[in-house]
Amino acid sequence: MADIVIIGAGIGGVPMAYEMKALARPEDRVIVVSDKDYFHFVPSNPWIAVDWRQREDIVLPIDKPLAKKKIELVVAGVTKVVPESNRIELADGRTLGYDHLVIATGPRLAFDEIEGLGPQGYTQSICHVDHAEVARDKWMEFTANPGPIIVGAVQGASCFGPAYEFAFIMDKDLRNRKIRDKVPITFVTPEPYIGHLGLDGVGDSKSMLESELRQHHIDWICNAKVDRVEDGVMHVIECDEQGQEKKRHALPFSYSMMLPAFTGIDAVRGVEGLVNPRGFILIDEHQCNPTYRNIWGIGVAVAIAPKKPTPVPTGVPKTGFMIESMVTATAHNIRSRLDGKDASAEATWNAVCLADMGDTGIAFVAMPQIPPRNVSWMKKGKWVHLAKVGFEKYFMRKISHGNCDPIYEKMVLKSLGIEKLKNESGI
Repeated sequence: MADIVIIGAGIGGVPMAYEMKALARPEDRVIVVSDKDYFHFVPSNPWIAVDWRQREDIVLPIDKPLAKKKIELVVAGVTKVVPESNRIELADGRTLGYDHLVIATGPRLAFDEIEGLGPQGYTQSICHVDHAEVARDKWMEFTANPGPIIVGAVQGASCFGPAYEFAFIMDKDLRNRKIRDKVPITFVTPEPYIGHLGLDGVGDSKSMLESELRQHHIDWICNAKVDRVEDGVMHVIECDEQGQEKKRHALPFSYSMMLPAFTGIDAVRGVEGLVNPRGFILIDEHQCNPTYRNIWGIGVAVAIAPKKPTPVPTGVPKTGFMIESMVTATAHNIRSRLDGKDASAEATWNAVCLADMGDTGIAFVAMPQIPPRNVSWMKKGKWVHLAKVGFEKYFMRKISHGNCDPIYEKMVLKSLGIEKLKNESGI
């Protein structure tokens, strides 16, 4: 019998639990450890922040869905991972042993790296549903007394898609309220160009997103470092192509949402051989840590180095389908280890993304997500907005029913040439 412990109950952790339980032996225990007793659909947070969704629309208690699959749930924060003794320490004083440990926690949000950043400072966040609800309350106050908006991401950030989404969603909501003419919007980003996305672009993302920003009367500053944020003023350093200071901006704002940089969670930071200097889990091609061979990493928690350096530091995003491919590979590899075999499954890290723009949207496919790629395209249309609404409902249903890899989904993706595992089609 083996105890397989999964830390995290998000877009990576819950599907990991379901897939692992389906592949595990009857005698194996699958245990999810989370500081929350619910799952929430992170991609819908921008809609929460403008009051297009309510918390109950995207939050699902996970105790009963996990129990139906005979998966144990431990609701407690993890304070320390101790790989030398195969255990984790919990905030309530308990310890939990493991035979295999999957770290699917997502990141720590590094608001503290910039003075005045984040919900405890002067900017809003859509990284968590709790933050999005605070952002919504501030948004309702803002719309009663509108002024300039600054939206984007700070240096070291890796998740740029939601910043673009939120810029366009705010634009749409302001147009609905007939006050868009009262609100200058500036997009601030460390990306070297609009549409870089931490991925050196996807398809025609540069010209497409630049065109959309122009059409929506949104200005932008690239190669930007946020120096500090004061009440109503953001101090931004615009850099040149060598990363040297080019111009300083003191940007006034009445409302701001800036995505922070990420680090690994505190429970793993500083564990030599397990994490990189930023606290992200080091993994090999099989999602396994090279030092501790019974620890696995999936999702935003893993370390992925950018292919090309940028003048201002940017990270590499870990998108939804990319994470799903990590989940599938990890589940197969743990089962192989349980059977005394070597890990052999490799995730494709393909990306299939739907970005909402309020009343339209942009979709892209990058195979693999990190260049060079076999497939790279980006398309715009109202169908993307509708598809994202549908996907939200579909994914929440998958989580509630415990089936994260239904046969019809596999058939549709396979027909499009999109696989979760390398050589899955025998090619």
